[in-house]
Amino acid sequence: MKAMIINNFGGTEEFVATEVAKPQVTAGNVLVRIAATSVNTIDMMIRQMGADLPFAPELPGILGMDFAGTVEAVGEGVTDFAVGDEVYGCAGGLGDLPGTLAEFILADKRLIAHKPKNLSMKEAAAIPLVGITALEGLTRASINAGQKVLVHGGAGGVGHLAVQLAKHFGADVYSTGGNAEQLALIESFGATGINFKDETVEQYVEKHTNNAGFDMVFDTVGGGNLTNSFAAAKLNAQVSTTLSLLEVDLSPVHFKGLSLNVIFMLIPMIHDFNRQDHGDKLTKLAQIVEAGGMRPVLDEQDFSLEDAAKAHDRLASGQAMGKVVISVQ
Repeated sequence: MKAMIINNFGGTEEFVATEVAKPQVTAGNVLVRIAATSVNTIDMMIRQMGADLPFAPELPGILGMDFAGTVEAVGEGVTDFAVGDEVYGCAGGLGDLPGTLAEFILADKRLIAHKPKNLSMKEAAAIPLVGITALEGLTRASINAGQKVLVHGGAGGVGHLAVQLAKHFGADVYSTGGNAEQLALIESFGATGINFKDETVEQYVEKHTNNAGFDMVFDTVGGGNLTNSFAAAKLNAQVSTTLSLLEVDLSPVHFKGLSLNVIFMLIPMIHDFNRQDHGDKLTKLAQIVEAGGMRPVLDEQDFSLEDAAKAHDRLASGQAMGKVVISVQ
């Protein structure tokens, strides 16, 4: 099969088009012909940082985690999927799991689900990693209808799905963006946009919560923005974050009695821990999508498998709106 491999960690020039052996189906797994894959920030981190990350694949390696495609063969013990089924998932690209920058993937049946019927392959391929992350961030924070929920970075990959899911669950949703285009996207989902460049945390907390703070804050920006999340949260609120790789003063968490949820959705893949939870979340997300509660936004530029380097460059540029998708077939 055709695949884009890397022989060394580093820049996008490391991608090489090559022919590799097509996987053979094994027990508990499904062989999928990939139609599309999408690029996530973690894919770029693995390519750049390599062995500095404990879950980087051995080289030569095939990167890429998300995919949508058609089942070509099922292994022993697989009963929920059949040849010809359209599926999607996040099932490779780290550790000993070969990635999705290829024509086929051998995927653990627990990490996939049936594709939403009302989405194209490209749209479905944009969802898995960010969708699972968004759903986990909201559910671990016990989201409820009527709550005031703040999503930091509501035009980003995780953020734009978190905003839609929070609305689906009945919350009163607010979200930060940095320019008119981002705010327009946020407000198209029915949320209230907040320009973080024009308003301080104190100003928008006073404006939208009468100084009480938000019931829940979902921080998809992370880093130094985590302290803004603590400042925006009400007493005893829930804060979820996808990026907490830093030292931070937890005094505000203590004095406000906050609960901090760190969302690292790769744990089931890295440690083979509770993998069926991913399949279950993907099934739930498909139901929400089919009910009209969520739809991914795709960047205007489309890429072929051979354009993997350009797709990575596009995401790194910061110019993409929505998910960067690669058409494989």
